[in-house]
Amino acid sequence: MTNSKKTSKANIAKRAIAKAAIMATTANVNSACFFVIHQPKLPKGAEKLRKF
Repeated sequence: MTNSKKTSKANIAKRAIAKAAIMATTANVNSACFFVIHQPKLPKGAEKLRKF
């Protein structure tokens, strides 16, 4: 495998991980915690992802 193909696959994997992280943060921002379950603090800038 050439170096450019390895780099391309690495970039695709990085983008996929970044999208998954944004989706998880968005879901966490738009939900409330249950009575028993603790909701951890959100990272800075997560408030921008709110939908309400």
